[in-house]
Amino acid sequence: MPIYNNETDEIIIKKKKTSKALVIFNIIELFLIAIIVILFYVTIPLTSTKVLYIPKGSTNNIISYLNKTGFEMNIVDKVILKNLGYIQSGWIDINENKLSKMDFLYKLTTSKAALKSITLIPGETSYIFLKQLAQRFNLSEEKLFEVYDKHAYKIDGNILADTYSLPYGMKEEHMILYLFSQSNKRYQALSEKIFGYYDKRKWYNYLSLASVIQKEAASIDEMPIVSSVVHNRIKKGMRLQMDGTLNYGKYSHVKVTAQRIREDDSSYNTYKNVGIPKDPVCAVSLNAIKAAIFPVKSNYLYFVKDNRTGLHKFSNSYAKHINNINSNRGVKKEYTKIKNNEDEIDKEAKTIMQSDISSQKPTSIKELWGNVK
Repeated sequence: MPIYNNETDEIIIKKKKTSKALVIFNIIELFLIAIIVILFYVTIPLTSTKVLYIPKGSTNNIISYLNKTGFEMNIVDKVILKNLGYIQSGWIDINENKLSKMDFLYKLTTSKAALKSITLIPGETSYIFLKQLAQRFNLSEEKLFEVYDKHAYKIDGNILADTYSLPYGMKEEHMILYLFSQSNKRYQALSEKIFGYYDKRKWYNYLSLASVIQKEAASIDEMPIVSSVVHNRIKKGMRLQMDGTLNYGKYSHVKVTAQRIREDDSSYNTYKNVGIPKDPVCAVSLNAIKAAIFPVKSNYLYFVKDNRTGLHKFSNSYAKHINNINSNRGVKKEYTKIKNNEDEIDKEAKTIMQSDISSQKPTSIKELWGNVK
């Protein structure tokens, strides 16, 4: 009897071991099958736009949104995403049209904000720039103008001429406030470097002068010379009489005619008004600001564009100015932008533009603003 009992026990033990091994094998098999299925699933090809909008919210809400937009997400995606990390919201740059499901899920958690660049060209007006901004970022032009007018310190010049990389999906108010903020930081930093402090009212006086220079100068090296003409004319009580100041706002690219000069009663009409316009004419570059603050020393009062070079001929008398105008007659416009003979004033202007501004002494422009309240 005991022998038979031992044999029975051994059989039972063997059966238990076999059953346990079978269970373990089945579990391993199921696990491997699951891994194979998941591996197959995450390698499924997927098509997406390069730039994708992801709403704010929980993972469940985002998956629900992606399902509605045709990405066919499920619980597997939810588990993978929760293990990968935080899902980016807003417009993100996937940077690929065709990728695997796993690559797509990974990019949802790692892609950076989708950015688009726009350049505010030196000399361009805010009126034109806001229209370009609306078109490029698919924004409301009316709303952009409304927000701009609400927050602008001056009619123009509130945004520094530069290239800006802005995210998709930024609303009109956020975009305008961002551009104002970034420009003001740049203005403040430059002012503190030159003057040691930032006086916004005083700074915008310089911006108004810089905008005249920006509109009139044919090159960066000419800017300090044009600046000197402005200073010299005003010190003598002469009107500036510069066409560029009438290329403000919507008239940015409109040819100035005798009729415009007669009919325009704005402060931008320097044929009628003495001094600088009370608001900047346009967006300005840092170079134009530098020239406004550091004009070259000259006795020039007039300038006219040279048909041969596209640069300006400067003079200190009306008679010489008329001779320079007459010398253009019959001369084909080539605009080489090359000045073969540089005088001392030309060299000084170049030195100003190439020097470190912190080592230069600013010129006072107090006398230029007698007509500006």
